[in-house]
Amino acid sequence: MIVQSSQRYGRDSRNRIDQVRQPGIEGARSLIETFYHAFNRRDLGVFAQVWANHELIQLNNPLGGMLRGHQSIYALYERIFTGPTSVWVEFSDIVEFQTDDMVVFAGRENGEFIRNDESLGLKIRTSRMVMWTGPETGWRQVHHHGSIDDPLLLSNYQAAVR
Repeated sequence: MIVQSSQRYGRDSRNRIDQVRQPGIEGARSLIETFYHAFNRRDLGVFAQVWANHELIQLNNPLGGMLRGHQSIYALYERIFTGPTSVWVEFSDIVEFQTDDMVVFAGRENGEFIRNDESLGLKIRTSRMVMWTGPETGWRQVHHHGSIDDPLLLSNYQAAVR
């Protein structure tokens, strides 16, 4: 099933990790909301629970490049969350590509990168794939792809992070 969602996940997202064991789309949506809760609050403990613990899960983004495995992805976000920068995003304009055990959430992230007194608006094309891993762990994120289409914004973002 393919569904356009009116949902937005941003700074007001809730920690719904206790609901990710619910089979079906509501459990998958709980996981996505929990991801944005953890990301926007820089909560590494919750963040670690969102991703599947497998060596082939994958993150592709303009800063980290292509990373595989829970440890590599966690290490990247640990540097982001504990470093001198602040980043927040809101995920919207979402289309859900749903099966019983896998959902791809594709949309846009808009937000802000802040370092010292510098602020940079972010516009990122984003896809997140979540997978049903069984009743004991429920839904977990297995893939993320983010890209910035505007070459100047991408260059400015990469320079600001460096």
